[in-house]
Amino acid sequence: MGYPFNKLGFGKMNEYVTTVIEIGKGSSMKIEWRRQEEFFALDRVEPQIFAKPCNYGFIPQTLDEDGDELDTLVVTAEAIPMGTVIEETRVIGVLNFEDDGEMDHKVICVPADDRHYGKIMSHEELGDSWHRQVEHHFTHYKDLKKPGSTKVLGFGSAEEAWKIIAECSDRAQTQKWW
Repeated sequence: MGYPFNKLGFGKMNEYVTTVIEIGKGSSMKIEWRRQEEFFALDRVEPQIFAKPCNYGFIPQTLDEDGDELDTLVVTAEAIPMGTVIEETRVIGVLNFEDDGEMDHKVICVPADDRHYGKIMSHEELGDSWHRQVEHHFTHYKDLKKPGSTKVLGFGSAEEAWKIIAECSDRAQTQKWW
């Protein structure tokens, strides 16, 4: 039977997205959702120095240019367990990222009902330290496996993120794999 994530919608355009958590903040386990088989799989365990700086997940019923669901970076004070569905996350920006020559965007969002981060409207409010940590992580997390295969191309606005979400939603609707 698997998990019902393939039946979830992506959210409401220009208002919020639904996010499914794959990896909790602080985890060094690389866990991936396998949509065809409908289960989470452990891809590898990274050294602790490559632990995720924030929660990592995906938006259901989207497909990015790399063929996977559109990734999310969910900013919270604590780790969110794998498999948790956050029905409403506010989009606050995007990390433009290249992995092995393919665009692999990371939508930055916050849970709408988070009493601390839920009021944030732009990734810029997270500060320089947060941006440097995320950029460093995604520039180097594959250094031991495949050095030089990742490249951070900068951060974009919520408006840019919504354009990417629309493209990825359209791509998924065209391929309709669920």
